[in-house]
Amino acid sequence: QASHIGLIGLGVMGENLALNLERNGFSVTGFDLDDNKRNSFAKRTEGLNACAANTLKDLVANLQLPRRVWLMVPAGAPVDAVLKELTPLLNAGDVVIDGGNTLYRDTQRRMESLEGTGILYVGSGVSGGEEGALNGPALMPGGSAQAWPLVRPFLQAIAAKADDGQPCCEWMGPGGAGHFVKMVHNGIEYADMQMICEAYALMKGLGMTAQQKSAVFREWGQGELSSYLIDITADILSHEDPETGNALVDMILDTAEQKGTGKWTSQIALDMGVSAPTIADAVFARTMSAVQPERVVASKLLKGPQPQAVQNLQEVLPKIKKALLAAKICAYAQGFALIKAGDTEHDWQ
Repeated sequence: QASHIGLIGLGVMGENLALNLERNGFSVTGFDLDDNKRNSFAKRTEGLNACAANTLKDLVANLQLPRRVWLMVPAGAPVDAVLKELTPLLNAGDVVIDGGNTLYRDTQRRMESLEGTGILYVGSGVSGGEEGALNGPALMPGGSAQAWPLVRPFLQAIAAKADDGQPCCEWMGPGGAGHFVKMVHNGIEYADMQMICEAYALMKGLGMTAQQKSAVFREWGQGELSSYLIDITADILSHEDPETGNALVDMILDTAEQKGTGKWTSQIALDMGVSAPTIADAVFARTMSAVQPERVVASKLLKGPQPQAVQNLQEVLPKIKKALLAAKICAYAQGFALIKAGDTEHDWQ
């Protein structure tokens, strides 16, 4: 029996999205160039309304009309490579969804290149990581307007649900609007993580132990700072290294990597004349963290102030909390201003 939707790219995110779709009543055919991933998917979906195709042609042949094909492959050249092989197999009215962290201009370009074929193109941000993909992501679709009625039932069914029961998925607009919003979302997240790091650094400078810092973040997570990032920070700080008994966070190399979406957000903010210093500084902080050897040398040459214990932490911690909240508000305001600027420049409405 033909499947409701096809999914190309059976890494952790793709496989979990496929399982989410199946759990919500949609049959899925998956494909990956990697034999091991195809076999793993086939085993994991045994007994479910899902299967693995051996070729792209087999996947396309096993889909209901109009076909809906969701790509979960690395952004950039891999997406173009898949589209080159896939689009000759599709018909006018079929829909392709790119769920990767794609630069919105690439999404716009791909959508325009397919307009002559009648194939509908959607660029959708997918937020929530591996767990979100399986249990309910936030989705930010945009692209060919005619595609929305065809993919809406699928996307809103698997999306996370807000407190009022509404799905965390709505149409962002034409062209690259969906991936633009996801890019800004990631930029705000970069800023949020850096703010938490700086709050942590202030607490460390006050002479607090990792367990004490964990308790503070856990308390903050119960109020207006409640968020997933605050919660996992509290969890991380509570862990100890089993070999030494030291706080695990103190045993981890203090360098951070980045995938590029924060950099895109900062660059495009500059291009559009939008002030987004909180987001940009978070990107620079990651860049600085990556040059660990230079920082080690600098720490030996440049003497900074020595941390001093504070007699009454209860006077200082509320100030750090308020500063963190204020910084978060600034980051969100900068992100929303950039979304507004993008909407105005591209007439996404």
